[in-house]
Amino acid sequence: MITLITGGSRSGKSAYAEKLLDGIDDVVYIATAEIYDDEMQERVKKHIKRRNPKWRTYEGFLNLEKAVNGEKHYLLDCITNLISRILFQITGEKEKPCEEDIQKTIDISLTQIKNLILEIKKINGSLILVTNEVGSSIVPMHPVSRAFSDIQGIVNAKIAELADEVVLCVCGLPIKIKDGASI
Repeated sequence: MITLITGGSRSGKSAYAEKLLDGIDDVVYIATAEIYDDEMQERVKKHIKRRNPKWRTYEGFLNLEKAVNGEKHYLLDCITNLISRILFQITGEKEKPCEEDIQKTIDISLTQIKNLILEIKKINGSLILVTNEVGSSIVPMHPVSRAFSDIQGIVNAKIAELADEVVLCVCGLPIKIKDGASI
């Protein structure tokens, strides 16, 4: 089962994803964030405190299939951080990513997720993917932010196609928007 959980910032998507795995010890938490300041460190601490201490954590944003090591349940939090890290690895300090950079970011991001899904399917496991919904926000003014928003929307749509379930979290409430389709 592949489940995509999307929503805005602080919408409850991570807490909901963790709740779906409540009481299950056989879980790998795939953390894609890079801790770059004190505020991000505090966010990570809250996530760690909230989740089951028996879960194994895998940190990274590339070669995610290496996280698959016998466990049956996987939670990736989050696709947004994965895309951000890939985009900035490709573009560096560029003020405006070119179309080639944008397409390369989309391709690498999707390849990472698809490879993870394939590995998990080999063991008949489950995967919950958390991502940010950017489609309802304003169009950003800065070129890098606009490119990121476009990439995020495209990647989310492609992953939603692959997912068995898609859940939108709004105001802490999960709303199922896709149910039961197979990959």
